Amino acid sequence: MAKKSKSALPAKPLDPALDQIIKLAVMAVGGQGGGVLTNWIEDTAHRNGYAVQATSVAGVAQRTGATIYYIEMAPAGDRAPVFSLMPAAGDVDILIAAEMMEAGRAIMRGFVTPDRTTLIASSHRALAVSEKMIPGDGIADSDEVIAAAEIAAQRFILFDMDKMALDAGSVISSSLFGALAGSGTLPFPRETFEEAITASGRGVKASLKAFAAGFEAASNGVVEASSSKGSTPKAKANTPSGPEKLLAQWQALETRAMALPDGARDMALTGLRAVVDFQDIDYGADYLDRLERIASDDDPHKDHEFTREAAKYIAKAMAYDDVFRVADLKTRGSRFARVRGEITPAEGARMKLTEFMHPRAEEIVGMMPARLGRKLSRSERAMNLIDRIFNKGRRLRTDRLLPFAQLYILGGLRKYRRGTLRHAIEKEHMENWLELAMNYRRVDYALGVETLRNRRLVKGYSDTHTRGLSKFDRVMDGVALLAGRNDAAHWCNLLREAALTDEKGEQLKALSRQSGPSPDRVKPL
Repeated sequence: MAKKSKSALPAKPLDPALDQIIKLAVMAVGGQGGGVLTNWIEDTAHRNGYAVQATSVAGVAQRTGATIYYIEMAPAGDRAPVFSLMPAAGDVDILIAAEMMEAGRAIMRGFVTPDRTTLIASSHRALAVSEKMIPGDGIADSDEVIAAAEIAAQRFILFDMDKMALDAGSVISSSLFGALAGSGTLPFPRETFEEAITASGRGVKASLKAFAAGFEAASNGVVEASSSKGSTPKAKANTPSGPEKLLAQWQALETRAMALPDGARDMALTGLRAVVDFQDIDYGADYLDRLERIASDDDPHKDHEFTREAAKYIAKAMAYDDVFRVADLKTRGSRFARVRGEITPAEGARMKLTEFMHPRAEEIVGMMPARLGRKLSRSERAMNLIDRIFNKGRRLRTDRLLPFAQLYILGGLRKYRRGTLRHAIEKEHMENWLELAMNYRRVDYALGVETLRNRRLVKGYSDTHTRGLSKFDRVMDGVALLAGRNDAAHWCNLLREAALTDEKGEQLKALSRQSGPSPDRVKPL
């Protein structure tokens, strides 16, 4: 007698009690109010006569501060229901993702399924540690997550809930809660959601405003497309203000920048703003002096591509990160306003802000006058002593007068920057790089352009700057061996991209071996 297949067996009837359990998971990063959102959901369920249980599981191995909050609820009856402590793959009714990549992580873990899951996600980005670690552009593609979500979820609600909350003066938990209510996935009236917010007693007005915005967007079935690299808007250039004399000098610099070739003009204006903000008007004039010399010798048939790239990367080279720059940025009023806007402390609450500083001997010596700094940097004994004194982790509370004053005074010393050892080193490095790029350009225009772009490898402060400079040197050594080959520009681009995407440098080593000498050469230098 033939055995019946599994599919031919009669289906086991579901337990009606289990069928009434609503299973909801919230995936949030630290600072997004996941705990507050969970408390609101619990309160709302209780107000509607439901038994509810909430748990949280930290996931710091995945992303710093990432947490899964899990909630199960069911109508209260004669017997207390037994709830699960963690979500299971294929068994989640509602998944709330407080950030785009958290939605992707939920899909990868199987929490989002097309037969039952409503996925509510914010389209904004909060970069993961793995994305920040990549020296180049390590930002994951949001469009890939959106495409996966449209397939994986039974219903998908997506819009920028972070911006919505900020516009309302609240945090993202409020707009997420509104989106949950507006989705209709919970069998509760809107007023009970709002009562839960009111009962919390903190930031009620702003939270209700953000809730209402989220509710309306979700109830209208919004699915907002996200840019492939997140949804961070470009900052608009600030209108300069200050004494009339300085404004007149600035306008003269703008006029000079506008006289540059069309292809390079916009980049030159952006670079000019950066270097003047970094130092002063005279520094901006130095920047334009270099650009004008380059533009006068550029090839108009190439749309002045060399000048355009020079405008970008000379500005980056001139506006390097040093101790003065870091101190200046950390004490600007705009930074305090931005941090306050992100944290949104309760009305009347005092915001505490701690800066983490870890200066090395090289940073201390770099602030000294060039002659003294060079003398000390050549002495191993002196450098070891300076390192023992200063190379310690320091925490400075810039919401307090004395630590703020220390950084403010340090930032104000930037007017002495051009006499320091660090500035002399950066200037010499920049001039050598520019001279090399211009020499390559005379025989291979594309290689000259790629050599300018290699400056992208040099960035950051302290150890980050040292690692970037090391990679820059290795790529430039490779370019020196490639110079004269027909494919030199192509290999230069490959070497740079390998250095940008690989923190350990293994790809760069492998490519360096592959890009060996070739007989196909153009006119040698």
